[in-house]
Amino acid sequence: MSEKKELEVSAIKNGTVIDHIPANVTFKIVQILDLYNHPGAITIGTNLDSITLGRKGIIKIADRYLTDEEIGRLSVVSPDVTLNIIKDYQIVEKKYVKYPKQIIGVVKCTNPKCVTNHQPIPTKMEVFDMNQKSLRCIYCERVMQYGEIELL
Repeated sequence: MSEKKELEVSAIKNGTVIDHIPANVTFKIVQILDLYNHPGAITIGTNLDSITLGRKGIIKIADRYLTDEEIGRLSVVSPDVTLNIIKDYQIVEKKYVKYPKQIIGVVKCTNPKCVTNHQPIPTKMEVFDMNQKSLRCIYCERVMQYGEIELL
């Protein structure tokens, strides 16, 4: 007789569940969303088995819904996450975050001579290569690969 053991995590009554996070960026998302200062309950799971990703992370945030700006930030480090909006313990909306065509004011240009590093103007990046998840600065045309992208 084989016994399956599972760890159960409490459901949240209201809030957001971020699922299908690549395990290596789970804590980066915690940082991006400044969850260290969230007064409600937060559940973080990482290195969980996933058929699609191999290893994945999940974050449950009680009593908080993400803004469009926060979702834009998420898409930069983890463009394929799923957001589940929870109300009264039920999923009322499921969002699939995808890499946007343009990212404004979220990513720092890595070109030290770029105008965005010297003037108070927001950065503007466009997706240069969707498969490689690389971005190109609209102002100086510097191309940044996924691994070198730095958030503001």
